Amino acid sequence: MRPLSGLFLATLTISLIGGAAVPASSSGVATVYPQVETPALYDDEAGGNANGDDPAIWVDPHDSDDSVVIGTAKEAGLFVYDLDGRQVQHLPAPAAPGPDDEVGRFNNVDVAYGFGDRDLAVVSDRGRDQLRIYAISHGRLTDVTDPAAPFVFNSTQEQVDDKETAYGLATWTDSTGTYALVSRRHRTSVGLVKLLPKPGGKVGYQLVRTLDLPASFALPNGQSWTPCDEPGVQPQVEGMVVDQEKDVLYAAQEDVGIWRMRADLTGTPVLVDKTKEFGVPGTYDAEADECTPGADPGYGGTHLAADAEGLTIYYREDGKGYLLASSQGDSTFAVYRREGSNSYLGQFRVGEKNGRDGVEHSDGSTVLNVPLGDFDEGLFVAHDGENTPAEPDREITGFKFTKWDDIADKLDLDVDTDGWDPRD
Repeated sequence: MRPLSGLFLATLTISLIGGAAVPASSSGVATVYPQVETPALYDDEAGGNANGDDPAIWVDPHDSDDSVVIGTAKEAGLFVYDLDGRQVQHLPAPAAPGPDDEVGRFNNVDVAYGFGDRDLAVVSDRGRDQLRIYAISHGRLTDVTDPAAPFVFNSTQEQVDDKETAYGLATWTDSTGTYALVSRRHRTSVGLVKLLPKPGGKVGYQLVRTLDLPASFALPNGQSWTPCDEPGVQPQVEGMVVDQEKDVLYAAQEDVGIWRMRADLTGTPVLVDKTKEFGVPGTYDAEADECTPGADPGYGGTHLAADAEGLTIYYREDGKGYLLASSQGDSTFAVYRREGSNSYLGQFRVGEKNGRDGVEHSDGSTVLNVPLGDFDEGLFVAHDGENTPAEPDREITGFKFTKWDDIADKLDLDVDTDGWDPRD
């Protein structure tokens, strides 16, 4: 099916909804502390080019204490951790199909429960423009990807090597099947991909439709604004989450803000909140490979410092709960109401304590209200983009586990273990 790009003009006047522009509270940004950290991942040859990015939590149906956290690590594939942060499994990314082709590079991961009689971990492979699919049993993963799995967005290997490939990912299940919502790197596209059972227990998929978010925006001063990047690169989406009870997709367009839309990608998306940098002009410097910002016209939001990244939902009863967003530019997390018009509630950061460092420049994050081991009121897991202690000439990342009740106490939020359970 052709992309639904006709939903938008080249420029779009944005209506900010729900009072999301309410100033942050006078108390400032709250600080919470991690209870667990995973072993350091090193993004160099000695470390297997492991660069952490996005976590997901799988809830064990027999004993929640045996649940695991699954984390992507780009060229190093997947790492699986127990609730104490110990590595229990490592699954490498696929090799390049040819000597000059891109190797597998795992970007985002999410869990889909009840695909037939199995739970699945679904991964976006941005190196190969594919989904990799793993069956989960007793906390261990087995690759069940259909060998004939197609590219998600491209038609040829040559196009894949241009790197406009599968990027962000969130799973969604409704009465018609199990899906992945997949964004495209360097484009504004989001695709709806249906998972399909294949012979021999394998799992394949098919692209159903795509939707293109805006690449430029009409500002109140009558000018048009396009986020600055290298020529030909559009403002991409990475962080995404589906409200499984309401069939709503939230998508973080990195330089722009957070969108809300139907999970089946029909209808018109609405911008829930904008980054602070929204509307700021920029000039791309090819030699420095960066943008020089101009004067801020004052049209941005107040909660998200670009990039807007990982999104996740804490479910409460009766359709209530919280939407959490990674404000990567200032290493904080913004919290919005799940219900209504997603009004802003507060901000927190994960700080350093008891020998465990905090969270910096976080990409992906995930939260569950389900009691898990020592996290008896719920668990929040965040990617840490700058793990310390630092080592010379080595990029170090990892994942941090934080108790939900610590976050709730600091921001006067609710704890509700009777909210939506992924196994209900």
